[in-house]
Amino acid sequence: MRGSRSRRNAAIIIITIIALVILNSWLFTVDETEQVIIIQMGRYVRTIKEPGLHMKVPFIQKIHRYDDRVLQYDAAPARVLTKDKKHLIVDNYARWKIEDPLKFYQTVRNEIGAQSRIDDIVFSELRGELALHDLSAIISVQRERIMEKVAGKSDEKARQLGIRIIDVRIKRADLPEEVAHSVYERMRAERERIAKKYRSEGREESAKIEAQAEKEKTIILAEAYRKAQKIRGEGDAEAVRIYAAAFRKDPEFYSFVRSLEAYKKAIDSTTVIVLPPDMEFLKYLRGGGSRK
Repeated sequence: MRGSRSRRNAAIIIITIIALVILNSWLFTVDETEQVIIIQMGRYVRTIKEPGLHMKVPFIQKIHRYDDRVLQYDAAPARVLTKDKKHLIVDNYARWKIEDPLKFYQTVRNEIGAQSRIDDIVFSELRGELALHDLSAIISVQRERIMEKVAGKSDEKARQLGIRIIDVRIKRADLPEEVAHSVYERMRAERERIAKKYRSEGREESAKIEAQAEKEKTIILAEAYRKAQKIRGEGDAEAVRIYAAAFRKDPEFYSFVRSLEAYKKAIDSTTVIVLPPDMEFLKYLRGGGSRK
């Protein structure tokens, strides 16, 4: 009795284990960060990108899991040649994503194979694009446009592998140590030449401004002198007119007033004048003058 019961228990356990194995080989889960393709005897069956619990035919169908997140490829530093024949040590990286799992499976199989193909594609495009630009353009703000072109061309080629290249960037672009010093010295000399040119142009422009200001000053002073002379001439003419009118009304009084003005200008408390007594200038001082 006990033996039969033990056999039944053992059978139940074995059946349960077999059922769990079959169930485990029949059901599988897909994570949110994954995408899966199902292969049956070497032939593609379907792609699953929705997370959750899914089914497959046990023992016949196999699943291949691939990352559905944005991945990063970091290249080793390599030497490239620029348009102006300068050598650069370039350290670049790329961000990529598995866009088509089936193509990815058929061409590169896994991420290790993908990294190798991406390295070939990106470095080839990067080397070709940098060869079209001078060193100054690569290390300046034009680098952004250069990298956009490299990313676009790399993406076109990577699509054949089921891969989408999202972005390509240069982390570091340095000159080789053996030529860095001489290049820096040439760059410094070039900057000094440009600085001297700007200073020379500044001095020339300053001289032009000063000459223009001096010219305008001369014109303004000449115009002011002309106006002053004109006003003075008009004042003298008005004075002559007034004197003439006064002379016509009373010549003797006019002569008397003019003589007093002459005395005031010529004689003061410290003045000594020696003149003959019959001189016309002294007639009003002698009392010889009279009004009619």
